[in-house]
Amino acid sequence: MSIEKGEILLPIARAAIARVLQVPRTADESAPWLAEHGACFVTLTQSGELRGCIGSLQAHRSLLDDVKGNAVSAALHDPRFTPLSADEFDITTIEVSLLSATQAMVVRDEADALAQLRPQVDGIVFEYGQYRSTFLPQVWENLARPRDFLAMLRRKAGLPDDFWAAEVKLSRYTVTKWSESEKHIAGDPKEYQNG
Repeated sequence: MSIEKGEILLPIARAAIARVLQVPRTADESAPWLAEHGACFVTLTQSGELRGCIGSLQAHRSLLDDVKGNAVSAALHDPRFTPLSADEFDITTIEVSLLSATQAMVVRDEADALAQLRPQVDGIVFEYGQYRSTFLPQVWENLARPRDFLAMLRRKAGLPDDFWAAEVKLSRYTVTKWSESEKHIAGDPKEYQNG
């Protein structure tokens, strides 16, 4: 994915949030590749702290609709936060992460799972019965040890940190991400980071 795609996706996410907050903002939605199916997460931060994060693990609609829908959901419907206000709009930084297809991991036990995790590379989906959670690869920045990463993933799913069962399923994916820089918030829309 090129930086050019980030220069298109980030303004689309910002404009979608602006529209529901009744803040004037538009974005170019004419790129043909936006009509292709895609899965993304939209993450909102303020001063480096999480403010909302919602996404799709599998492509089920056009990338354009996925970015817009997840941006609005991250701003207004993340159950961990109150809805974003118009006053917060300009101090919120947006990150868009495009996901690869998920790949099932074949693991014998927890030790095998830990050995297969690739810090800073893998996003992981944890599943056990009705329990499910995921962490984007960016979460490795805060949970650098595989054991901690997996423990918090289980906690996020609603299970004890040390839970393991033979029926646990793990899948991995990678992302291409773009994030608005602080400079963009100050008004220069050309500053992006591709990670």
